[in-house]
Amino acid sequence: MNKFLKAVLSGILILVWSGAVYGQEVTREQIKGLDEQVQEIKSDVLSIAAELNQLEEKLLYPSNTQISIFMALAEGEQFRLDSVEILLDGQVVAQHLYTFKELEALQMGGVQRIYTGNIKIGGHDLQASFMGKSSGGNDLERSQSFKVQKDVGPSIVEITLARQGITFNDR
Repeated sequence: MNKFLKAVLSGILILVWSGAVYGQEVTREQIKGLDEQVQEIKSDVLSIAAELNQLEEKLLYPSNTQISIFMALAEGEQFRLDSVEILLDGQVVAQHLYTFKELEALQMGGVQRIYTGNIKIGGHDLQASFMGKSSGGNDLERSQSFKVQKDVGPSIVEITLARQGITFNDR
């Protein structure tokens, strides 16, 4: 979509420039009109891009096979989270290294969608692992397994990380 937008904007700029090259007077009103048209086109392109993203998600992740995994820190946890790894049926589906800003957002109650994908209906093994440092500077490494039951329709799994361990909530 960005290429399309650039092409449209380039075309408009070339028209304006070519008019100036051939000695035609371009009034302020014409420039203002062109600017408004460019803004309308830009708005339309962004709207189309958003619709295409929604369609792409529906095609890639149909609701009857979709699973989304969300990750958060337990309330009040202040340890430094360095990395998370998620395995689904023995396959690594997500890994993430955290920046300071991401960790700060999680500590303030933020939730991260760490994975969205497709799985068959039935039982699946989910394993979450994290590494970090305690407020005292000691290494933290936790891992926990959980059984996910996938039914017809989208599934949501919430993973909550704490110094004591990892909890899962399957919806």
